[in-house]
Parts: sequence; structure tokens; C-alpha cells
Amino acid sequence: MTHHTVRSALALALATTALSPAIAQSTDWSTTIPAFRVGILGGENEADRLKEWSCFQELVQTELGVPVELYPASDYAGVMQGLLADQLEYAQLGASAYAGIHLQDPEAVEPIVTNSEADGSLGYYAMMYARADSGITSLEQMEGKSLAFADPNSTSGYLVPNAELKLQGIDPEIYFSQTGFGGGHEQAVVAVLQGQYDGGVTWTSGIGEKAEGFSRGNLRSMVEKGMLDMEELNIIWQSSLIPNGPVVMRNDLPAELKDQVKAMLVGMAESDPECFSAVSAGEGGAFVPIEADFYDGVIEMRRMEQEAAR
Repeated sequence: MTHHTVRSALALALATTALSPAIAQSTDWSTTIPAFRVGILGGENEADRLKEWSCFQELVQTELGVPVELYPASDYAGVMQGLLADQLEYAQLGASAYAGIHLQDPEAVEPIVTNSEADGSLGYYAMMYARADSGITSLEQMEGKSLAFADPNSTSGYLVPNAELKLQGIDPEIYFSQTGFGGGHEQAVVAVLQGQYDGGVTWTSGIGEKAEGFSRGNLRSMVEKGMLDMEELNIIWQSSLIPNGPVVMRNDLPAELKDQVKAMLVGMAESDPECFSAVSAGEGGAFVPIEADFYDGVIEMRRMEQEAAR
């Protein structure tokens, strides 16, 4: 895949910050990796994503001594393809997106850390919601109604709810009058609020105050940006616990670089809590080291879904 093709796949403009002359490229690996490219998953307004990640860009530039480039993709697939094509060094993924990469190339990326929640747990939930003024208060009342999934590569926005509903004896393609993809978590909530769908699914920590959108997740981010009042939504279904998604780096990167980034991330909640909150969608615990086998269950779930679709 050419560089031009990958940029097309990422579908949005490259955003960079000029490197300060005071930052010296003093590391051995910097001669072979002249820029550190960060993929940002689609799912919300591009300007919001760049604003949220600008502090991270500056932090990593200072830490590594090389320019950091942000690639905000239009969807999850853009970041996945960028990693597989060696055009990104780093991304924060959902578990299903990581599983999708792993099933294409098990050696492509390495999970280095994941988020812990405010209570120390390492998981979150998919939640189904409907507009409060619709009168829909239960999954049963969604029968014959329309449902917005978030993104086909989203764990909580598609993979897990689709699988768990089937385990409950509900085939989404039959049970709901229509299913579709909102283009991301934020867009799906907006589509429901605007009456384009009767319900949707998104991700949340499931802990903390509902009125605040819980402690972390898409609902929390939308509440903080003034895009959502939780009184507008009824929560009508919740999944079982889902493993928090990994921060990944390409497997072929120098171990020194990966160790340096991992150490920075593990200390980030304490060293820069404001930036940590911005890139982790709310008030979580901290980044903690994680191994690839933490995602074995999600990889198997995605493998089964792919086989069933053949």
C-alpha cells in the first residue's frame, strides 16, 4: 500500500505541530524513525479529536525528541489499515479493532498498556440507549424498532452487543426493524437524538454518576462537551464486562522506543492528569501494562463472527 493510499484510507488531513529547536533527536532509533505517527480512531468531530490529542502530541514530542504527527481517521478501519501498512507507529484501539488486526497479521502490533477504571477494573460495558421521550425503557420495547450500531470494527458499538443479543435468542437482523452504523459512537448518539434511529449502543465504564455520563466513555465525553444531557436518554440494556482496549505499537519498532513510550504512559495519570483525562475519555484510573493474551476472548469472538459471515 502506498503512502498516498494510506493517507486516503485515513481520509482526513495530517495534523502536525512544529518541533521545537530545543528538542534534540538524541535517541539511536530516531535516525530510522524520523516521525512518530499516531492514529486516532474515528467516531467524533475531527476538530474535537485534534484538540483533545494536542496535549498528547506535545507530551510525546518532548519525551521522544522527534516530531509527532496525528492522523485522525474517518473510521476505525483507517487506523487499522495504517498500522497494517506500517504507516503508523501508535494507536489507541478498541479490543475488536485490535482483534481484527491480529486476525490479519498476528505479528503486526503489540499491546503495551490499557486503561484501568476509577475502581481499578480493566473493563467497560456496551450500553443500549433510547431517547427518553420515546417511552422505550427496555430491550423488549425495542422489538420492531430501529437500532444504530457505532462502527463495524467497534467492540462495544457492534461486536459484543451483536454477539450477546444472539446468545439471548435475539437476532438483531430480525428483531429490529432496521440496523445500521452511525459512523462512530458520537454520531450514533446524535442520530438517535435526532430521531433517525430509535436506539443505539455505545461504550461506558458503567461506574460513577449516570447524570455525568458515568466516569468514562462516550456518554461522559458528550456530556462534558455540552452535546448531551443524560436526561435525554434511557439506558435499556447493558452487556457483560468487556476488556478495555489496548494502546498498541507496531511490533517491528525498536524495543527501546516501545519501553520509553510505555513508561511515559504508565506515569501519565500522575504526571499530566489533564492530558490523561483528555485521551482516555473521562476519569479513569491509569494506564497499566497489558499482555496480548488479555484479548484472547475478543479475538475468538471476532473470529467466529467472521466465519459466520462467510
